[in-house]
Order: sequence, then C-alpha cells, then structure tokens
Amino acid sequence: MPENRSTAKNDDWLIELFSSMLFGAFTLAWRFRTELAVFCSPIWLSNLLTPLLGGSAGSLLALALVVLAFSVPKSRRWILHRLYVSRLRRRWERACRAVELTDRDQKPSTVTDAAKIAAGDRIVVRVHRGGSVEDLDRNRERLASALGVREVRVTRDSVNAAFAHVSIARRDPLEVAEPMRWPHVDAATLSLWQPIPVGVDDDGEVDLIHLPERNVLIGGEPGAGKSVALSMIVATAALDPNVRLWLLDGKQVELASWSPMAERSVGPSIEEAISVLRDLQREMDARYTALLEVGLRKVEPGIGMPMHLVVCDELAFYLTVSDRKPRGEFGDLMRDLVSRGRAAGIVVVAATQKPSHDIIPTSLRDLFGFRWALRCNTPQASDTILGAGWASQGFDASSVAGFQRGVGFLLAEESSPRRLLSYYLSDDDLEDLARRAQVTRAGIGGGDVAA
Repeated sequence: MPENRSTAKNDDWLIELFSSMLFGAFTLAWRFRTELAVFCSPIWLSNLLTPLLGGSAGSLLALALVVLAFSVPKSRRWILHRLYVSRLRRRWERACRAVELTDRDQKPSTVTDAAKIAAGDRIVVRVHRGGSVEDLDRNRERLASALGVREVRVTRDSVNAAFAHVSIARRDPLEVAEPMRWPHVDAATLSLWQPIPVGVDDDGEVDLIHLPERNVLIGGEPGAGKSVALSMIVATAALDPNVRLWLLDGKQVELASWSPMAERSVGPSIEEAISVLRDLQREMDARYTALLEVGLRKVEPGIGMPMHLVVCDELAFYLTVSDRKPRGEFGDLMRDLVSRGRAAGIVVVAATQKPSHDIIPTSLRDLFGFRWALRCNTPQASDTILGAGWASQGFDASSVAGFQRGVGFLLAEESSPRRLLSYYLSDDDLEDLARRAQVTRAGIGGGDVAA
C-alpha cells in the first residue's frame, strides 16, 4: 500500500506539472496571439491551399498572398499597427500587475488601441472589472515607474466610464522644441469668431482657444513669453475689421504697435483706464437692452453688433496704485465687465507679470474662463493664475525651466490644465501684422478670412 500511495503522489505531481506547463504555454501563446497569427499565416494558408492546388502551387500562392498583404500600404499599416498595439498591451499589463491594478482573477486593464504621439504613445484602456479610471489616475506615478517612462497621464473617456485615454510620455517634446511661427502670421484678415491657434501641447496637437463668451487671464514672470501669448490674441482682433479694440497698457510700450487700430488706448493712468471701463460698461448695458428688444440672449455673428476686445496688459499695475478709491473702482468695473460682458460680445484679455493672490483676488481670477500660466517663480504664483490646488496635482508653472520660453499651462475647455508651447512671433512679425491690420481696417486691404 505505501508503494501505491507513493506512485499516486508522483503521478499527481507529474499531472500538476504538465497542467502548469500547458497553462503557461497557452497563456504565453495568447499574449503573443497577434504575432503568432502574423507569422503563422503563411503555414496556415499553405495547409489550406495545398489540398486544392497541389504542394508547390499551394505553397507559392500562400507566399504570394502574404507578400501581397505586406505590399499593399493599407494592409501593411494595419498589420504593423496591430503588432504595435500588441507590444504595448503586454507592457501595460505587466505594469498593471506590478502595481497590483488587477481584478480578483489577477486580470489587468486591457489596451484596446494605441497611437504614436510626440511624447511617446497614447493608448485606449478598458479598465479591469471592478476598477475605475480614477484608480489608474491615482497610480499614474507608480505606473510610470513600472513602465520606465517619464510620465503617465490619464483622462477619462467622455462617453464611457469604463475607458481611459492614457498618454505614456517617454520624452519631453517641448524641452528641445524649436520656436514655431504662428500659423496665422501671414493672414490678410482673421475673425475673432474663429478658434485661435496658440501653441502645441505635449502630444504634438495644436491648441486652440475660442474667445466668444470667454475671457482670458495670462500670467508669468518677465521673459516667460507672456507678450507673445498676448500678441496672438490682439493680432487676431486687429486683423478682424469687425472687432473694436480697447487697450490698457500699464507700461505703455507692450501694446504700442496696436494703438493706431484701437478705439482708445491708455497708458499708466488709472483715471483714463477707469474712463474706458465706464464707457464699456455703458456699451454693455445698452447692448443688453437692444438684445432684449429683438428677443436675443447674446450677441451673435451677423446681427450688427461687433465684438469688443478689451486688452489689459500689466493688470497688477492698475490693481496696486497707491490711491485706494480709484484702485477699488477699477477692480469693481473690471469684475463687472468680465462677469457680465461675455454675452454682450465683450471679451476681456488681461495679463500680469506679478501673479500674486494679494494683487489678483480670486473673486476676479475665477471669472476668467481661460487661464494661461507661463513660467512663474513659485507654485503659489502658478495657482494664482490657474486656481488653487493645480500645482500640487502636477500642473505647476514654476516647474518650467528658465530656457523654455513660451512653455506653460493652459486651463481652457478641458477639466484640467494642459501643458503647451506657445507659437513664436518675432518683432518683425509683430510690426508686419500691425501694418497689415492698419491697411485692412482702412478698407484698402484684402484677403480671405483664415479658417
């Protein structure tokens, strides 16, 4: 009896070993199923065609079909893409298992599609059973470590909560990026109703801002690229003959090129600045009365009410003048214009080199729909522009290196800021744009409105 028990135990051990090896081989084959399908297809086709055509003819036809599949660009791209997705899927699943982002059966989230981006790869992930996109987002640093990459960014799919869009950044595409000229630098005319290209993000995609019914706050230390960021918006308005331009320039030099096109242009005079804001407030109230009479809720193209762009450079100057009364009045008027002017077709763009909470109160900052933080001195300064808490979540303009002029974070239509490199405008470009805008507004220019 003891001998029979010993033999049974050995048999059980052998069966268990064989089962484990078989399961391991099947698991490995399943993980490499795409590669196996591609590389075994000639054999499968040959076995399928040989009984019909004979040995040599079947093999030759199978080989010809495989060569044809790789010769046709569309099928070749599809095959290579599936191999690329398969490779990323295995790496992602290993990383998820390493950080214990799996279900009860140790199954991780699955990669369903992938694409190359400037920073590395972007994958579409279906989260594992019982998991959530929020779990991935909380563990993005651990996932980046497991993948051995620079950064992992996670965004929930806007339609299906079971899917996430994950950017795997292997490099910083903005670190050594060459200056990029503004795409509209040679446009004859533009429209402020159309989206404005302002830069390129980490994924190599063009960032656009759509100004109607929005206001923009731009902040950053000197030399960070604030002037260029502001100039792209002002140039768009200047090249739109239907836009009324109002300029408040605390330094009296940054907006000087655009002064000939402005309804009014004031320098470091708080009294004149207040006068401009009062005029705009009266215009805003008159417009709401006119809209009410015609049964409209907001200004729209083609109703005979041109848009007004109010540009305030060095906002901090007007909010820190020594006399408290005009300082308070300016702040109240600016707050009213930003909060109520959007539907009346009045857009405010303000910029400052001193993004500090004691200079720009949150009651004013939070009214700006778009906030653009270029390089700042401290995380607190970055939060003054973007909003409290963003720096601690990794959206910190103080982390931008000194040599990365034009790099910053833009909080626009998305739920979180995105990092981008703004386009570049040289002094010659600005002079040429301003001259062209003057000609266009004088009625002797021409050209199609840029899309």
